[in-house]
Amino acid sequence: MTTSSATSASATSAGTLTPGTVAAPPLAPVPAARPRERLRSLDVFRGMTVAAMLLVNDPGSWGNIYPPFEHAPWHGWTPTDLIFPFFLFIVGITTHLSLSARRARGDDDGAIVHQVLRRAGLIFLFGLLLNLFPFYTWGKVAGVADPSLLDRVMDRLLHVRIPGVLQRIALAYAAGALLTLRTTLKQQVVILATLLFGYWFAMTLLPVPGSGTMGALTLDHAPATLAAWLDRALLDWGRFGNHTWNQTETWDPEGPLSTIPAIGTAMLGVFAGRWIASGRPLYERITGLFGAGAIAMMLGAMWGWSFPINKNLWTSSYVLFTAGMAATTLATCMWIIDALEVRGWTRPFVAFGINPIVAFVGSGLMARLIYSVISVPFHGERVSLETAIYKVGFASWLAPKEASLLFALTFVLVWFVILSLLHRKGIVLKV
Repeated sequence: MTTSSATSASATSAGTLTPGTVAAPPLAPVPAARPRERLRSLDVFRGMTVAAMLLVNDPGSWGNIYPPFEHAPWHGWTPTDLIFPFFLFIVGITTHLSLSARRARGDDDGAIVHQVLRRAGLIFLFGLLLNLFPFYTWGKVAGVADPSLLDRVMDRLLHVRIPGVLQRIALAYAAGALLTLRTTLKQQVVILATLLFGYWFAMTLLPVPGSGTMGALTLDHAPATLAAWLDRALLDWGRFGNHTWNQTETWDPEGPLSTIPAIGTAMLGVFAGRWIASGRPLYERITGLFGAGAIAMMLGAMWGWSFPINKNLWTSSYVLFTAGMAATTLATCMWIIDALEVRGWTRPFVAFGINPIVAFVGSGLMARLIYSVISVPFHGERVSLETAIYKVGFASWLAPKEASLLFALTFVLVWFVILSLLHRKGIVLKV
């Protein structure tokens, strides 16, 4: 049989058949499994975002900062206001790539949902523990002249901030992943439009409880907005403590209501991830990201005429504008790194991009220790360790803004060394 079949196949391929022989269809070649594409630009884009976060979060002096390294006072934006949405955008991209890979391995919906919820829960927990660290109040305790350790621990629990950057990332990641898990692209666009337009209508058309003022008339005054009212309703627990940001107390920049449009930022990242993983030629994907990003920036800027671009409120115009900026920035990275293969400059950013959770949590713990918890004697008074280092090592020979910037750059360099060592040893913390 084997010889006969081979002869028939050979005859068929030669274009001749013997009488009574049925032609066998030619055997289709088995395609080789295409290796999963690894775009270095994704790690670099994420690493640049993480490094920029450390740079703006850790100046030598908060009173001496160059304007691009500060947030906009309220409406508007600076380069610093792009960092958080850039990270959420890349979270959306990697969410799509990760879930697609798990599906390709044969994981069912139940396993994927379990992984998403587990990962989101851990990220939220890390953020909450980071806010709580060092688990006691290190300064004065209101109403207690000589507080004991128990007094300090209880005071910390009563005033720990529940929202935060990692908490928002966790919620946006989970919602973005679950909303796009089994829905079509058309359904996802409808969901995104509902989130952004619904938030716009709520913030501008609904009266703010307690004042009765239409939301559109409160957007210029942070504590008067609907988002601020909901922050106080959910996070100010009276005698059980106020759990909003201690620098504002009456509202929180990562509060519950403004987290809804942040889910939209993650979903736009999922859309970008779908496009990046589409298998189209690289230059076509780069061009598509440039085009979509430019359109999103234009629409966001136009929307800002009626719903101002505002990071603290995470307005719908801010979502579109910053996602468009993220798409064009990523497209630029893809063009330079993956298309032109100019990669020598990327190594430092890859180290930051491979271990973002280590960089965020580790740098946050270090900052809390040196800026607040650890104090040292300095010229007859006790100051934070950071203040002493800054004044001796930087402010003693540089102008204030240059000294503050160099301190921040040094902080980033310290973490580059730490993350590079982890990268070299193959140590990656995955949640």
